[in-house]
Amino acid sequence: MRSILLLTAAAAALAHAPRADAFAQETHRRIAIDAVRYMQRHPDTTNYAKLLAGVSRAGYTMDQFAAQLGQGAFDVDDFADTYICGAVTGDCQLAPVWGLGSGIVNYTSYWHFQNRTQGPDVHGNPFGGYNYAKLTVKGDIDDLAAAWLVGDHLDDGKGGMKGWFSDGSRYNSYGITEANYRQGGVSSPSMYADFEKAPFQPVDNLGQYWWSQFLARPTVQSLGFVMHTTDLLQPHHTWTTSALNHSGWESWVKDYYDSEALGDDALVGAALASFTPLAPTATDIRPLLRQGGQISYSRGGQVLSTTDHAERRNVGRVVVPHAIAMMVHLLNRAAERL
Repeated sequence: MRSILLLTAAAAALAHAPRADAFAQETHRRIAIDAVRYMQRHPDTTNYAKLLAGVSRAGYTMDQFAAQLGQGAFDVDDFADTYICGAVTGDCQLAPVWGLGSGIVNYTSYWHFQNRTQGPDVHGNPFGGYNYAKLTVKGDIDDLAAAWLVGDHLDDGKGGMKGWFSDGSRYNSYGITEANYRQGGVSSPSMYADFEKAPFQPVDNLGQYWWSQFLARPTVQSLGFVMHTTDLLQPHHTWTTSALNHSGWESWVKDYYDSEALGDDALVGAALASFTPLAPTATDIRPLLRQGGQISYSRGGQVLSTTDHAERRNVGRVVVPHAIAMMVHLLNRAAERL
């Protein structure tokens, strides 16, 4: 495990942007680490013994494993794997020039949603991902992005879609990133010809892709990438909007994670019972991940409409423990493969 540390072509390079449109990166790290720590404290009710054996065989201490797992969960927001290209210029970019202040640091963030306000999508997923045309709730950042990117297309490689003046392909995001996250569904480049109607794949497919990589060749990094799917417990990612207090809520969770005991051990223990665990031989983790999406959608919508501290605490003490619990269930399964 220790020797295999490079990203595959699907992940591309890391852009190392400071923030992104998801749970704050530091929160992703904390949730992953806290899932490991919960298992350490509760070896009698988790698969900790097998996890420790596998981690030890790979040459890690459990603290080293938890730290690298958290880093993997952190890093997904920095993937430089999604370029959107101008309808006129054909120039392809990783992010809007105005994105840093809004939270849209990289366009890769558009793969990090599961739209619970809609049913099946055009790819055949039971719940789709970000699609501006299908948003039930949206706000200024969604509208600004759609206006900025109107008519722009997902980079589909040289010789594919182009702008009026050039084909500025830089990565082939359709042929690599979208293909990896398609996970058996149906897609065509024409679906991504206009940003304002583009049906991005949902975040549970992102998790499933990296889980398949972990099963094929277990690495702490690929498992860490799977753990970024705790975005499914971020209500904005299941109600699906880049606006409506999105970045403010995520900053609040990061700032109050400890003082409001959002990762409280007893709350995590109770949250574990909210999930149907994965079978020891499960190869498809999306049923588990979708349970997490249902929890945030059904219990967290108020953080879209209020910044009240007490309301945020009430939601935070539901969604964060459930995010940790979902990762404990995932680690219980991963321990069978290590």
